[in-house]
Amino acid sequence: MSDLFLLSEEQMAMISPYFRLSHGVAHVDDRGVISGIIYVITHGLQ
Repeated sequence: MSDLFLLSEEQMAMISPYFRLSHGVAHVDDRGVISGIIYVITHGLQ
């Protein structure tokens, strides 16, 4: 993924209240998940 899209710290701070809280379970990297979703939306799934 050469055209990787990552949100800035300010953008992540604005949307982070909408993410679920982890309750004893290891939490995934939200920025990576959002980046993957945006990549699929813009480039489609092959």
